[in-house]
Amino acid sequence: MSTEGGTKAVVAALSANLGIAVTKFGAWALTGSSSMLAEAIHSVADSGNQVLLLVGGKASKREATEEHPFGFARYRYYYAFLVAVVLFTVGGLFALYEAWHKWQHPEPIESWHWVPVVVLLVAIVLEGLSFRTAIHESNKVRGNLPWTKFVRRHRAPELPVVLMEDAGALIGLIFALFGVSMTLITEDGRWDAVGSAAIGLLLVTIAVVLGSETREMLLGESAVPEDIDKIKVALADAGYTDVIHLRTVHIGPEDILVTAKVAAAPDESLATIVARTDDAEARIRAAVPAVKLIFIEPDVRRAPDPA
Repeated sequence: MSTEGGTKAVVAALSANLGIAVTKFGAWALTGSSSMLAEAIHSVADSGNQVLLLVGGKASKREATEEHPFGFARYRYYYAFLVAVVLFTVGGLFALYEAWHKWQHPEPIESWHWVPVVVLLVAIVLEGLSFRTAIHESNKVRGNLPWTKFVRRHRAPELPVVLMEDAGALIGLIFALFGVSMTLITEDGRWDAVGSAAIGLLLVTIAVVLGSETREMLLGESAVPEDIDKIKVALADAGYTDVIHLRTVHIGPEDILVTAKVAAAPDESLATIVARTDDAEARIRAAVPAVKLIFIEPDVRRAPDPA
């Protein structure tokens, strides 16, 4: 599972969001539209989030130390969690505040009427191109998984984060276009507040989903069921057909730790057990390349205590 696709999607999203943020701020300065300001802050938050993902990717490549013997791969999860926090506070809560303020003091768009519509339409095109890149890179590793399951089960955070951000950005732009258009048609600034509120609720929802998923990653998720099945098959092919217990955990997106207690015959020699264990480790790594650390403990299965 390479990080190249995730990085490409992040860079594409960052490039799009920086340009879009500048144009949105310009449109807000000319029109005073609340929806445009909410969308401008949204783009700033997304740009910061993409920078966080890139920083997390770089930090995760540090070599292991005595204090951190399993390395720093989980930095990618930590920075992905920060993305959720930024999206919730800077994006969602600000948009909701701006909606409340504009509802209390509605103002029609009195000048440069065409600017916010043009900016939003151009932004939809640019975000669509970024979203297409994220979809293309995700399809390389998604297989036949439905999109919702892919977001929940993919252990590398970059692609799910960018997918959700880009999808949210497109929906948010549609909300903003609706609010601005209705304000221009009715000359009632409260429609602008409605668009801003819809954007805020959308961003808060996405942030909660992302926070929940990255929380599970930080706590330590097991390998996906398909990889666990491959590990069991590798153990059986090596001669360990009786697995007493098997535990797996992602210590990073491409770093799986495997611990297994396996049953061996009481009369087997140490040399036989060592050879079989070495063979099992080789087979596991061949079957699941993401497995970096393996601890296999041969034991004698004991009969359960009578009730």
